[in-house]
Amino acid sequence: MGNIDEILAFNRGYVASKGYEKHLTDKYPDKKLAVLSCMDTRLSVLLQEALGLKNGDAKIIKNAGALVPSPWDSAMRSLLVAVYELGVNEIMVVAHTNCGACHMSFHHFREEMLKRGIPEQVMKDCPVDLDAWLEGFHDTEASVLRTVEAIVRHPLMPSDVSVRGFIIDSATGELAEVNG
Repeated sequence: MGNIDEILAFNRGYVASKGYEKHLTDKYPDKKLAVLSCMDTRLSVLLQEALGLKNGDAKIIKNAGALVPSPWDSAMRSLLVAVYELGVNEIMVVAHTNCGACHMSFHHFREEMLKRGIPEQVMKDCPVDLDAWLEGFHDTEASVLRTVEAIVRHPLMPSDVSVRGFIIDSATGELAEVNG
């Protein structure tokens, strides 16, 4: 049995025992907060616990590196939906220590893609510059500041939304604010 089949079996029991009842809430974040963070598995539970957030408190948006790489990407779209549709008035950008996106590059991915059977021509024909699209960052603090700035300066982001940046320790959960 694979992981997905095990998850499906667990889910049937979870629903039957009404394990979901303790998590019931609606779509509006109680704290009017959105958190853009990294998809790192170390933050799956640690992030919410270290921030004192329970289910329903905040919209949690995750991607590789807690980035807004372009003004029209899915992270920015999600933040705008959170603001205009769900009443969010504060945004936290939370990167973390020892992030895998630090020093990430297309050069590495290119080799892995070739090993997995992706033809070189397919990579060349991509509608985006893969060097830029799959580039990570080299300085976590600078990355957080760039992301905060990208959100604040977005032409559709209202000026009354507070946007602040942080780095969380991926082991202890200690949060440090990043100021420019």
